[in-house]
Amino acid sequence: MASVTGTSACMTSLSCSFKQTQVGRISSVNSVSLSINGKSFPSLRMRSAPRFRVSCAAKPETVDKVCQIVKKQLALPADTTVTGESKFAALGADSLDTVEIVMGLEEEFGISVEEESAQTISTVQDAADLIEKLIETKSA
Repeated sequence: MASVTGTSACMTSLSCSFKQTQVGRISSVNSVSLSINGKSFPSLRMRSAPRFRVSCAAKPETVDKVCQIVKKQLALPADTTVTGESKFAALGADSLDTVEIVMGLEEEFGISVEEESAQTISTVQDAADLIEKLIETKSA
């Protein structure tokens, strides 16, 4: 799964075999054009956001597990909804809570999160993406 952040657009389960052909090009900071196997796709354009970020999202199971850990660490009521987009600060987490969340994630997933990486985590999705990256690195 891939996502474009700014004005958000998502592509799910895009699988192609690429040889030495140009798959896409960035024609300006605000647009991306895709051409795969000779088929052109409309440009993706950003409307107002000045930044452009493409990232691969973590598996839904990982996001769900992180949501459960966050709810437990913050002692949130059962009816509190926590999703991948949930920001730790919006859930009432302070810096100490965030450290405890990271420690809980390290224990649950058997990983070690460097301090620099831990400081970049602000949402459940950020945490899930980092976990999958660390697990992939660990198994390689």
